Amino acid sequence: MSRNIRIGLIQASLDRSAAEAPADLKKSMIAKHVDLIARAAHMGAQIICLQELFNGPYFCAEQDSRWLELAERIPDGITTQILCEQARQHRAVIVSPITETDGAGSYYNSAAVIDVDGACLGAYRKMHIPHMAPGFWEKFYFRPGNLGYPVFETCFGRIGVYLCYDRHFPEGFRSLALRGAEIVFNPSAGIAGPGEAFWKLELPAQAVMNQCFVAGVNRPGWEDPWRIGEFFGTSYVCDPRGRILAEARRAEEDVLVTEVNLDEVRDFRHALPLIRDRRPETYGPVTNP
Repeated sequence: MSRNIRIGLIQASLDRSAAEAPADLKKSMIAKHVDLIARAAHMGAQIICLQELFNGPYFCAEQDSRWLELAERIPDGITTQILCEQARQHRAVIVSPITETDGAGSYYNSAAVIDVDGACLGAYRKMHIPHMAPGFWEKFYFRPGNLGYPVFETCFGRIGVYLCYDRHFPEGFRSLALRGAEIVFNPSAGIAGPGEAFWKLELPAQAVMNQCFVAGVNRPGWEDPWRIGEFFGTSYVCDPRGRILAEARRAEEDVLVTEVNLDEVRDFRHALPLIRDRRPETYGPVTNP
């Protein structure tokens, strides 16, 4: 029997100015996403992935410690608890990217993975942290991840998460594939410019090289008052052969739901045994400083 599942990607605009209080923005964005998750579930989505730092603006456009007010423990924080209830209600897996605190003064750009019974299976912490113009000052807030590259065994399949800037570093994709990931989600906050072209190149390439499905979900629209650039949206799902199966609208809020057959991962790996033919004993220079 084929393992057909439906993937849902939610790209949501910020309807209010980021000059407002972080707590108010968080409350607004969570409420918006509760409605969008219900919409995705109504469309049949079984695994739903949200955009990077979904419960607020992309605040790394500036360096201001007030944004650390958004940080929460995983799974104890209010955002994760609300989404655990949403997962139970809709019988859907949810990937929830938020600002995480460990409670000891360290902060991470993270994503919680929640199964259909509302159980939080754990989190991925973003490994590669950008710090560059025009407004990606993430090192001001976040430490590099320290949980490795976990693969989460969900009700609908084995999934991995690789956050935004991570996608420029192929080693993590390969680590997830070697751990059995069938789908890798890449929640992102990318703006128009050179990175928009990379968006359509990198994820299909990694899908082919690692023989798995890859789904990228990107923020849409402009965020005031910073306006560092237009977040271009165009979330999409590609298959193990690098074919884009479905794509959301450019720079507009959208909910994308598409069906995939996870048996294609096994079939493609049998047909083209790239994992078998690796030569890890020759790759030492890759990990040397």
